[in-house]
Amino acid sequence: MTTSPQSFQAVDPASGEILASYPSPAPEVVWSSVENSHRSQVDWGRRTVAERASFFPALASLLHERKDRYGLLMTREMGKPLTQAIGEVEKCAWVCDYYAEHAEAFLAAVQADTDATISYWTYRPLGLVLGIMPWNFPFWQAMRFAVPAIVAGNAALLKHAPNVPGCADALDELFRDAGFPDGIFRNLFVDLETTGALIDHRHVRAVSLTGSVRAGRAVAARAGHALKPCVLELGGSDPALVLADADLDLAVSSCVQGRMRNAGQSCIATKRFVVVESVRADFEQKLLESVTAIRMGDPMDPTSDLGPMARLDLRDELHSQVARSVEAGARLVLGGAVPQRPGAWYPPTILADVAAGMPAYSEELFGPVASVLPVADEAEAIRVANDTDFGLGASIFTADVERGERIAADAIEAGNCFVNGIVKSDPRLPFGGIKDSGFGRELSPLGILEFTNTKTVWVR
Repeated sequence: MTTSPQSFQAVDPASGEILASYPSPAPEVVWSSVENSHRSQVDWGRRTVAERASFFPALASLLHERKDRYGLLMTREMGKPLTQAIGEVEKCAWVCDYYAEHAEAFLAAVQADTDATISYWTYRPLGLVLGIMPWNFPFWQAMRFAVPAIVAGNAALLKHAPNVPGCADALDELFRDAGFPDGIFRNLFVDLETTGALIDHRHVRAVSLTGSVRAGRAVAARAGHALKPCVLELGGSDPALVLADADLDLAVSSCVQGRMRNAGQSCIATKRFVVVESVRADFEQKLLESVTAIRMGDPMDPTSDLGPMARLDLRDELHSQVARSVEAGARLVLGGAVPQRPGAWYPPTILADVAAGMPAYSEELFGPVASVLPVADEAEAIRVANDTDFGLGASIFTADVERGERIAADAIEAGNCFVNGIVKSDPRLPFGGIKDSGFGRELSPLGILEFTNTKTVWVR
């Protein structure tokens, strides 16, 4: 096993300025950290659920106290507008409070009526859970995996995205300052080769990945070979179905928020606007007016709606997808040109007349690009919405709530379906996808059970 000879470097995507470098640890330091986390987890897992849950209010309190500091760190490392970054920190406090309140009930033993004197099943921790996390929500994604895993009695090892090392380091500090035992949450600055070796390690009992389909396939294969469970939250190409009776003002405002928030860099961003032809022209006009009003600017400025993308390579790939879609027949309504300025900037962009065979139809566009896919009616809208390898989320806009619920519950192939609102993660609801969007669930009671041993106990 080797570690990368290069340091992990934070670069301001708004300017290209190098902010800080964090050195990779020596191999012996990595494995010593894993052993330390293992020893801590053995003791942590023996504590009662109530005792473990009692640590989380302090964690939530620190997040509230440090929201401005952590928000600024996120903004500088990956370009998220500061107001959105601060909101992300506050959401992390929410997930701490949620599991502190409900963990005992979620992990309570379940009695079973059998031929035994006593029989039930209980939920016990697995051990170390490795979290391989992305850069787009650098605090929320890590906390979303770690909080339920830790309160269930596991310890969390974090392998964060290399372009947000300051956020990774801050999360490690956060758990220490909140009084958690040493090693119960541990950030590791490791490369891909070492990450694979971590999956194989005898003390690592499960893996959680949020990332690309390619990364998901690699991690699932490695974890499967090691006979270890994993949860995968991968890409998405979420449709918003705008039906003929939809409130177009609500649909447009929701779609724009869902598409442009975090510069469109979200797995559950509304990426494909599937609009019934009878309202398409009005929808496109309202969409143009709304997107034109978006202010792209300094992410530190509270009046900015859109900051830079996280990296230049990501911006360039997005622009290539837009250009290839236009070449294939999409109509460029707005944007679509790379600004001549330092940094990873890309303007709010609208593509219309998007159809099968175009990147904007079949690929995930991870940036501020709205794609309008015209359809004849509800039946075609459902078909087009499902005509994707992804299955993370979907929205349906209609004045007929019962109709919307029927489509959401029965017709759309996705893990999260919202009616008259954008898809969002909520600690109270299961979150995850199907098809190439992954498997397993985070959050809610289901999320805390993913990394437990469901143990049957039978006594005569």
